[in-house]
Amino acid sequence: MWLIFYPTNSNNMNKIISSFLVIFALTLSVNAQRVAVVDVTAILESLADYNKAQSEIDKVSAEWRQSIALEYDKIKGMYNKYQSEQVLLSEEIKREREDEITSKEKDVRDLQKRRFGPEGDLFRRRQELISPIQDEVFSAIESYSKTKGYDIIFDKNGSAGLIYTNEEYDKTEAIKRELGVR
Repeated sequence: MWLIFYPTNSNNMNKIISSFLVIFALTLSVNAQRVAVVDVTAILESLADYNKAQSEIDKVSAEWRQSIALEYDKIKGMYNKYQSEQVLLSEEIKREREDEITSKEKDVRDLQKRRFGPEGDLFRRRQELISPIQDEVFSAIESYSKTKGYDIIFDKNGSAGLIYTNEEYDKTEAIKRELGVR
């Protein structure tokens, strides 16, 4: 609702603005939510279990990257050998070698995807080692929020976004009802 005032002088305008600001401030204080910010990354990095898990993931990742790099080096060697002998080879042998190199490249790409893809071994290993630690941190944040009376908690780095919210402020079901959706 908008109110339009036509003050007769600036003194009346000041009174109107002051009254509006007082009413606005009272409304905010009645409806105020307690909000907090946490740095989830700093919390995780301060936990020995997290650092141990992250070190293990880094080690496994480095080993896999190295073995894939070795395979690519082998393919490069195969290609260089093929290039140097190509003039002496028959068309049939050229085709066989090209197919062999292409097949080997495909195998290594598949291995790389299996290890580092979105649902790959590294992702699963990270889920296995780090998810329980993250769950523990988020549970501690939720417990702290409830104990200290916070309604909303955000991640300072923004990577996790909204971490906790009091269910009272979740209006999803009300909006669904408004739309006639279940």
